Amino acid sequence: MCDPSEFHWYIPNDVKAGHRGDVAAEGHNSLDTLTTQARAIEKHGWKGALIGTGWGRPDTFTIATALAAQTTTFEPLIAVRPGYWKPANFASSAATLDQLSGGRVRVNVVSGQDELAAYGDSEGDQAQRYARTKEFMRLIRRLWTEENVTFTGDHFQVTASTVVPTLEARGNRLHPKLYFGGASEAAERVAATEADVQLFWGEPLDGVRDRIERLKTLSKALDRDIAPLEFGLRITTLVRDTTQQAWADAEAKVAKMAEGKAGSWQDHRHTVAVGQQRLLDLAARGDVLDDNLYTAPGKFGGGGASTTWLVGSAEEVARSLRKYEEVGITHFVLSDTPYLAEIQRQGDRLLPLLRT
Repeated sequence: MCDPSEFHWYIPNDVKAGHRGDVAAEGHNSLDTLTTQARAIEKHGWKGALIGTGWGRPDTFTIATALAAQTTTFEPLIAVRPGYWKPANFASSAATLDQLSGGRVRVNVVSGQDELAAYGDSEGDQAQRYARTKEFMRLIRRLWTEENVTFTGDHFQVTASTVVPTLEARGNRLHPKLYFGGASEAAERVAATEADVQLFWGEPLDGVRDRIERLKTLSKALDRDIAPLEFGLRITTLVRDTTQQAWADAEAKVAKMAEGKAGSWQDHRHTVAVGQQRLLDLAARGDVLDDNLYTAPGKFGGGGASTTWLVGSAEEVARSLRKYEEVGITHFVLSDTPYLAEIQRQGDRLLPLLRT
């Protein structure tokens, strides 16, 4: 793969031991444990890691800040919700961490359902939710790149707002990249005009190709006025020494999921969003799609990035990821459990094949 492609991992900031099938060990969410993972991500060739968000989990921004302080090159991809943060507060916090970390901040804006009432938020219908997200993304971008910003929208307002510290331009990077997900029509309209990177979950190649082309067309139709939209893939990658071992382990994991013994796999199943439903519907096309996209996990509680898995040897999984790059994916967020062991294994065996 060529240099523009970037490879990130996932850090499980979750209070539940055994998150997504990981080992339910004591101290799984301690600073020492998470720092060990972040430092392993640096050591084994990853760019950084997505840190998820949701009420009932440790605060994502706090974890990102702690891990940035414990590392030197690790780039946290910080998931945030527009109703949890006000735009100016978030823009200032992110600018501060970006300065302190030497430009390592990335942001994943999330519009999915959450326990909104628990932190005093409320939302209307889907159209209102994504309209608010659109304002949030547009406004924080302005706050990062302009001074004395005045904005009066339907959801957010600021007057003569200047974020301090001022974000430092680093080459072509004017501010932290804004990642975004969502497969509904409303979500795609936000991505087409406001996101820097649209993240997809693990769909077959034909579905990803179609969505990329649709988003490119929509960007033109909506007069996108920022740099061209980039595309990313968030997926589970189960890599073993041989094909046979990989599939044996994958099937064993799914068997445990079917018995309800595989940890908290259902953390994306509070409501079934359009993108999640697309993944669940894939099982009707077969347990294995394309070369090695395994859909069976979705039948037994796998949600989000754990709904479908790329399964195989390092060479086979690398070949599949190359095919995603050929249709336009340049940002990859991979993961498997146990997290630390797989950071090391896939960093040492998979990543070198993707950089040749």
